[in-house]
Amino acid sequence: MARADATNMPPPSPRFPLAWAAVVCFLATMLLAWPALGGAFLVNPNSDQYIAGYSFREFAARALRDGQGFPQWNPYQFGGMPYVAAMHGDIFYPTFLLRLLLPTDIAMTWGFVLHTFLAGVFTVGFLRAAGVRVQSAIVGGVAYLLSGAVASYASPGHDGKLFVSALLPAALWALVRGMRDGRRGAWGLLALIVGLAVLSPHPQLLQYMLLTCGAFALFLALRPWSLAPESAAPAREATSSRPLRRLALALGAVVLGALMGAIQYLPVQEYVPWSPRAGGKGYDYATSFSFPLEETINMYLPQFSGILEHYWGRNGIHFHSEYIGATVLVLALFAFGGGLVNRHRSHAWFWLGTLIVSLLWAWGGNTPFYQLVYAVVPGSKFFRAPSTMLYVSAFACSVLAAFGAERVLAGKGTIRYAIAWGSFALLVAILATSGACTNIAMSILGDARGDLIEANAPNVVAGAWRSAVAVLALVGLMLAVARGALKGPVAGWFLAFVVVLDLWSVERNYWTFSARADQLYAEDDIIRFLKSQPEPARVIAIPLGDNMAPHDPFVLGDALMHHGIRGVLGYHGNELGRYQELYGKSEGFQQIANPNFWSLTNARFFYTNTPGLPFQGAKLAAGPVRNAAGTMTYLYELPGDHPAAWVAPMIVKLDDATTKATILNPLFDVKRVAIFDTTSTIQARPVNSPLPEPVPFGVEVTKYHAGAIDITLGGPAPAGSALIVSENFYPGWTAVVDGKPATIARADYTLIGVELPMGAKSVQLRFDSAPYHTGKLLTLLALGAALLWWIIGFALDRKARFTADVLKA
Repeated sequence: MARADATNMPPPSPRFPLAWAAVVCFLATMLLAWPALGGAFLVNPNSDQYIAGYSFREFAARALRDGQGFPQWNPYQFGGMPYVAAMHGDIFYPTFLLRLLLPTDIAMTWGFVLHTFLAGVFTVGFLRAAGVRVQSAIVGGVAYLLSGAVASYASPGHDGKLFVSALLPAALWALVRGMRDGRRGAWGLLALIVGLAVLSPHPQLLQYMLLTCGAFALFLALRPWSLAPESAAPAREATSSRPLRRLALALGAVVLGALMGAIQYLPVQEYVPWSPRAGGKGYDYATSFSFPLEETINMYLPQFSGILEHYWGRNGIHFHSEYIGATVLVLALFAFGGGLVNRHRSHAWFWLGTLIVSLLWAWGGNTPFYQLVYAVVPGSKFFRAPSTMLYVSAFACSVLAAFGAERVLAGKGTIRYAIAWGSFALLVAILATSGACTNIAMSILGDARGDLIEANAPNVVAGAWRSAVAVLALVGLMLAVARGALKGPVAGWFLAFVVVLDLWSVERNYWTFSARADQLYAEDDIIRFLKSQPEPARVIAIPLGDNMAPHDPFVLGDALMHHGIRGVLGYHGNELGRYQELYGKSEGFQQIANPNFWSLTNARFFYTNTPGLPFQGAKLAAGPVRNAAGTMTYLYELPGDHPAAWVAPMIVKLDDATTKATILNPLFDVKRVAIFDTTSTIQARPVNSPLPEPVPFGVEVTKYHAGAIDITLGGPAPAGSALIVSENFYPGWTAVVDGKPATIARADYTLIGVELPMGAKSVQLRFDSAPYHTGKLLTLLALGAALLWWIIGFALDRKARFTADVLKA
């Protein structure tokens, strides 16, 4: 009788295998993350965390430390927006606890480090549950945590993507325990894992994770015997006879996990019609940042399209890596040898199918396949960058590499296989040296990016020889094991070392550390001047010249938010759709030169990087000052009066298009008429009524906090008047006038408007989101139910095992 392929000469398993795996994954992670031990901040000028993410998180961390709870309103960007509904990163994901205990920049850095490590540990756990021996599982774990798709998230600062990528193998691990082994505690654990992924919050990668888990659950229901435990493959008759029941339990766990995210997604659901992505963006948007077909070469030769600043490809920017690993590819392909006696054969075919589908998905608009995805898969019209599916491709390759490693360590390596891969690696290196790779690149984008392609040519040559050395080292090790020159644990550790070295040599480029946040966002004279202003005022921050530090967060991002300074613009991407239309984003920000726009947005200052403004009457208020990013900056005071609120003596109603055209017309005085939404219940005068003169008094803002504004009028409000507040209106704002509830509605296209009774003297505005409170209750209930399900299930599993042991004895 033929023996299972991987059972020949297996290296013995060490005691405490998962602990050993954790040690190896930690060491592999720290090869990238060691500067974090000295307190360095894991950001670079291209990172979203540097440009905006730090300010988002520090804002919430301060509120939590001060006992104010999670903030619901962000007043510092784009005229104000809901903090939870518009999504500002990992608000409710457990990493917020790190920010309670540690400085925000340190907590953010260790959030990346921890989840990179967990991606490896969870992969090892999944592989062990799937019957892979310890050292082979460790190879799969380090292959995933150091894969380009996972390890390079640090470069663009995509922590939400990293969180979901780390949780994918944990969810699959729970599915194995529940679907194949019938562990009752696995379902509560699966619900918790899904809930964490929902709170990440990255809905696109969450979707990919759930699709992968759903396919794997169906695979387990149909072929549970395909995942053998380490000792031997289970017989078909010994496997579950109740697959439908277990599928139902898996679905129930996913639904419960989804409910755990209600605190985030109920507010998001309310926000969708207000978002700039309302209704979707069309197929061209959905397929933007697809994975170019030619860049598939990067999976073996990462320098082909250029690493980071050397990138010449079609996507314009490229701050991440697709490198799978030359050694990982060698091992992954080796998973399919051995024929029918390969005990992972059926399981390997599933992950090959997953690899193919995920690659087709990642290629996006470059193949017809994505038209099917766009038509069938819910949510596709709201997402872009189908290339983000590559983390599933990386995981599939890592699983296959673990299967291949098991065959290598069992001595199944052949000279033919080694020669084939060695010849391929040397051929690619020789072709790269001859200029063939550069010629391919020139044929694709030579006209547009020829200079970049030529400059990258030496990197391609060096990279091809680096990959060749890695392949030759791997196949040499494979033959050494096959011939008995390396045996037992030593062979396994050497194999893991070669894979780690291969991947680290590329992915280390994507882990760039900087100084601490107090240096990166340090105050200067301009910031101190703005903070000293007695009245609320917004700043238009935008560069007018090229002499600027890379991605300066003060001029282009949200560094001013960190100092409590309100910005007219900022860096977010999901600001209120009407506000985006107001400042003319799709028209090149042309409204920033419009005095009416200044009045509507309370824009009193203009912060830029050039001496002199093209606006008559603007005067230098502070500077020039070289800011912490290194840009020489200037602050100008804009001409005119642009208060934070004003009383308009007349109310009319108009449709949105007419309202926008009217209020942006420089001949229209926004202080004379308040134009409300036609759906509001506020009493309005006929549009053709004579325009009254502006009221002879102003208003004083006596309190301005996030979601709380108190205003005192300089005189009694005339009949039929309204208070206009330069803050975006959104459901959840309420108004009290002289101690009594008042009608509040959207006015002047996007601002807060309050109907004033005659003689009104004071107004209090508060923001409180009803979906947030409903979601919080559902989240707490779902979290409690999932924990209870896990604990009770775990106890029942232990009791069942104890009973079985007693009966066996």
